[in-house]
Amino acid sequence: MNFLNHEQTLWKDQVDRLMEREIGREYIRNCDINREYPYKGYEAIVKQDWLRLLIPEDHGGMGGTIFDYALLCEGLSKYGFDFATAFMVSTFTAMNIVKFGTDEQKEKYLEPFMRGEIRFSISISEPQAGSDAASTRTRAIADGENYILRGQKLWCSGAAAKNVVIAMLVRSDPAAKKREGLSVFLVPNDTPGLDIRRLPTMARRATGTTEIFVDDVKAERSQMLGTPGQGWPIITDHLELERIAVSAGYVGNAQQAVDDALRYAHERIQFEKQIFDFQVIRHMLADMQTKVDAARLLVYRAADMAVRGENYSREVSMAKLFASETLQEVTRCGMQIYGGHGMLPESDMERYFREGMQSTIGGGTSQIQRAIIAKSMRI
Repeated sequence: MNFLNHEQTLWKDQVDRLMEREIGREYIRNCDINREYPYKGYEAIVKQDWLRLLIPEDHGGMGGTIFDYALLCEGLSKYGFDFATAFMVSTFTAMNIVKFGTDEQKEKYLEPFMRGEIRFSISISEPQAGSDAASTRTRAIADGENYILRGQKLWCSGAAAKNVVIAMLVRSDPAAKKREGLSVFLVPNDTPGLDIRRLPTMARRATGTTEIFVDDVKAERSQMLGTPGQGWPIITDHLELERIAVSAGYVGNAQQAVDDALRYAHERIQFEKQIFDFQVIRHMLADMQTKVDAARLLVYRAADMAVRGENYSREVSMAKLFASETLQEVTRCGMQIYGGHGMLPESDMERYFREGMQSTIGGGTSQIQRAIIAKSMRI
């Protein structure tokens, strides 16, 4: 059964065609190998005006739904989740500006973002604040009408690319309760006092993951997103949209891993027959496809609830948990089916596998998702 309507099916097919014809697996593979930000691929998406998808029409966007966005993320992740990350992290902050920004901030940032002139990154984690994001130590110290930012941030995706504005979570009131003393500042990545360093991570090699040293960075009051102390609601709102997007991306990448493994199983001849003819391989592939289909349905359910305006915190955590662990499992099986060939970059499976290992950590660990789900199950 196809749970997508005609328009959604056409939209999904359109994204898939762009990935096949204008971007392709070889481009994404080379960006990963060379640890190069996918500027050319990013521009291809900009030309389609797809950065406008979620932005409301009265802000110059298309006014698309979260379900439309989930289908986009699923398609863009086809040849590697990392590629789609470049668009996801920008869109999360753009939507924060739509919801919490001043008129001046919307005018300054939204149209340049939609035209591809600026990008966004989100900076939440720190060396001592990962899953416990509210333990942020980076400070925003009042300096007259403005602020001085000091501290260190970690695991900031895409922060080292060109023309990036970083949405940085900081502690603006150390005397307030843990979650009430946080604020978010919009800080261009070329601001004096920022030392941004790309990390040699196993996954996310193209978009890049960074650590940021924040040394007496001057920020004007107009750079604060929302009001003082509103940082936690902004970040938690961001996380639910993020989990929809990444879950859909995991499904898109996992489906390609199954497709690649299936094709290889038909091409590889051992003992004078295709390895697909061995029951152990067939059953492995059957389990892989079943789990990908189940993950996709969980993502679509959460996206549909979001469109309807329902509380979907539990359902999106289920989708994120299952889709990330599915990507990790099917890529591990894909490596087994490929055998030695899977160890080569040209197989693409080793890239899928590396990104699968990252998927159960980034965007909230599997353990955090289980905690959220369990909390909703109390009688």
